[in-house]
Amino acid sequence: MRPPILNFLFKDVSSLSGIGPKFAKLIKKLAGSYIVGVLWHLPSGVNYRGLVKSFDTFVPGQVGTFCMEVAEHVIPSSRRVPYRVLGMCGAQPIELVFFNYHKQYVAEALPIGSLRWISGKIELNYGKIQVMHPDYIVSDLDKIPEYESVYPLTAGLSGKIIAKAVHQALPFVPQLPEWLDGPFMKQENFHPWRESLVKVHHPKSAEDLSPLHPARRRLAYDELLANQLALLISRQKMKRKRGFKIDGDGHLTNALLTQLPYQLTGAQTRVISEIKKDAQSDYKMLRLLQGDVGAGKTIVALFTMLNAVEAGCQAVLMAPTDILARQHLTTFKRFCDPLGVRVELLTGREKGKKRNELLEDIKNGNINILIGTHAVFVEDVSYQKLGLVVIDEQHKFGVAQRLALTDKQKGVDLLVMTATPIPRTLALTTYGDMDMSILDEKPVGRKPIDTRVLPVSKLDEVVQKIYDATTDGCKKTQVYWVCPLVEESEKSDLMAVEKRYAELKNIFGDKVGLVHGKMKGAQKDAIMAEFAAGNLSVLVSTTVIEVGVDVKAATLMVIEHAERFGLAQLHQLRGRIGRGFEQSVCLLLYAGHLSDTAKARLKIMRETENGFLIAEEDLKLRGAGEVLGSKQSGFQEFCLADLSVHGDLLLTASKDAKMILNMDADLTTSRGQALKILLYLFQKDQAILTLKSG
Repeated sequence: MRPPILNFLFKDVSSLSGIGPKFAKLIKKLAGSYIVGVLWHLPSGVNYRGLVKSFDTFVPGQVGTFCMEVAEHVIPSSRRVPYRVLGMCGAQPIELVFFNYHKQYVAEALPIGSLRWISGKIELNYGKIQVMHPDYIVSDLDKIPEYESVYPLTAGLSGKIIAKAVHQALPFVPQLPEWLDGPFMKQENFHPWRESLVKVHHPKSAEDLSPLHPARRRLAYDELLANQLALLISRQKMKRKRGFKIDGDGHLTNALLTQLPYQLTGAQTRVISEIKKDAQSDYKMLRLLQGDVGAGKTIVALFTMLNAVEAGCQAVLMAPTDILARQHLTTFKRFCDPLGVRVELLTGREKGKKRNELLEDIKNGNINILIGTHAVFVEDVSYQKLGLVVIDEQHKFGVAQRLALTDKQKGVDLLVMTATPIPRTLALTTYGDMDMSILDEKPVGRKPIDTRVLPVSKLDEVVQKIYDATTDGCKKTQVYWVCPLVEESEKSDLMAVEKRYAELKNIFGDKVGLVHGKMKGAQKDAIMAEFAAGNLSVLVSTTVIEVGVDVKAATLMVIEHAERFGLAQLHQLRGRIGRGFEQSVCLLLYAGHLSDTAKARLKIMRETENGFLIAEEDLKLRGAGEVLGSKQSGFQEFCLADLSVHGDLLLTASKDAKMILNMDADLTTSRGQALKILLYLFQKDQAILTLKSG
């Protein structure tokens, strides 16, 4: 299917001369299996190997190149002592130093009396000019590049090998037809694709390495445009799919409204209306609901699901954890049982006869709303008339899981929810195929959380205050105590959660509970239930309590080693408190000297509770690769684009992609054909198949 013009770029890296199985394996680990991946692996630095004009003015510690006459080999008597080669550069004595040397190699490379060009980092030690392990020892100066690209590496792979692979491949890179608009290229100072690719691999200064350099921006824009085109092509197809027309008569949703012990916020009312209007259309709904922590997404989901039940459909809510699924079950049953709407739970823990009965009731339509984990979409679960799927905390699921559930029945509407506010750019790159609704208000009466940053040296004072607060006979409080690790690790000095639990248990006795990811589900649920019932004062936990857990009496949170968490995760954790109407306090404990980034992160947490603002700051501080743990979350990763600096290009690419598909929906024009090559280049083959299938 791939155009022949791209054949070279999609050859295996082992096809490059001199890249044997050992190095090919390491390169694949770093950049993928194809040659194109090697070319996407951009330099992170540049060495200037200019000639040293005078050692008197040369700054030690820099890389330089000079000609040396070899005078003497000082061969050590022990391998513990370095091998030294002495020589002269004009009137300047030079010493080359080799550790872990190969004696024969050094002898053959530097024969006594020979002239050799040496290039490497030049140091001044004890009054001597030294080069330790020169990068180049050659008889021909032309073999030493004046400017040398420095590439990110992996263990066992040298810079010379990756540079060799790149520079072997570059001459064979094809000229591709231009897919960008001429006036736009002129405005941005963009050059053709091949020229830009060659340029980024031959930097001559720090400016050439900058993500703001026109050559780098050109390649970043190409990647972002391919991403936006692929998403919009998928969206086009989705919007053409017929779905159930879910138009309930309101008897259940109106009854729910009268049951609620509080008023919906303006944002909730608006979003419920947006979703209902979308569900009423004849086409499949694909919508993302973003809501800050505590903004009330669960009730919005319940209104949406009851609307589906009114229309004679079944609805499913899929949660990422057992704890969260069971919490949703409790909430839904409280409201649905009085309405005569049957809600049940299906997770991996339902077995045997109970599971078989559930499956039969789901198949016969006796269950109106099903709540569960990924178990709700396994092969043996079939529905009578599945009309709506709600996925809670989408970033915990892969796209394939999302699609597997909607494939249970054609035309199923999909509502995806996340309590992790997503920066606009990340949302565009991953959810650009979806309509978006945003809950940006919290219920009336909620007090701001008092967030304080303290050194870990104040730990004893913190414990004492917690003891006082939890034993106050008038007004007891409950506490979350969050630790980052489950057990001691040689690679980390973080306090293990089990050790902290043991220490707090000595103080608080049986009023302390422990939950972490390695515990069995039933054990975790039992402890969470004890905490929710008020039988435990302190819950020591890892980040398993990050999402969705709702205990209104918990008004104090301690987060140890807060400097090690990302902003989004700190915000999620803090969102477990402040869910009632009492004043809540979040204590961020840090250890050691804080980096500038850690200081900035904790300062933002102290100053704001606005999740959307926090998400944007997180993107600036950490970059897109780390935000929300995107490597595990299904968020789009980029090789060439950096969303923390290329956000403007993404917005332009989004507009450009819409305009392109409005004018040429099937990409049949000459520019459309070039854009198909772009899609193949960035391995968006599925988008091409979607175009062909209509």
